[in-house]
Amino acid sequence: MKKTVATTPKTGPAQAAPPTPPHPEAIAVAPPPTPEQLQELLTRAAKADEHWDRLLRTAADLENFKKRAAREHVESARSATAALLQKLLPVLDHFEMAQTAAQTTEAPPTGIESLQAGIAMIQQQLKGILAETGLEEIDARGKPFDPTWHEAVAQLETADAPEGQVIQQIRKGYRLKDRLLRPATVVVARKPTTPPG
Repeated sequence: MKKTVATTPKTGPAQAAPPTPPHPEAIAVAPPPTPEQLQELLTRAAKADEHWDRLLRTAADLENFKKRAAREHVESARSATAALLQKLLPVLDHFEMAQTAAQTTEAPPTGIESLQAGIAMIQQQLKGILAETGLEEIDARGKPFDPTWHEAVAQLETADAPEGQVIQQIRKGYRLKDRLLRPATVVVARKPTTPPG
């Protein structure tokens, strides 16, 4: 079914008729409010002012809370860093003592072994401090390659290990609890290619 649209012929640009002012008798004048209505309006205005003041106070409290939380976050990070550095200072002292001992001219015959033992003790002390903070080594040797924790830098053809197994760890990886800090750099086993025919 076709719709027909009635059109009016255009004779020129359409001009809006000027608005006609309302007839003076047509304007309705509201009667003045009764004392009860006036009292109700005043009560509502007082409640609106009270709500507005409460909103402003709440917004100010929220802004103060945000600023305080940001300050506390920064202060907490500083405290944690300071606590870790205080634990690391003795390790630094021990390294300096080892350096001084290595530079002495009168080294006993067992001086090298003693120095190596001292450095090993310092390393264990440092590892213990880092382990207390949640740092864990990622030992990839002999394990299947896992791209989540390992970074392969090479593949080596070998029949001594299954394909995809880590056969050499070049650099240790570290994680802080479940967060990866540095992947273990590894070499992965690959099946040897057999010569054709």
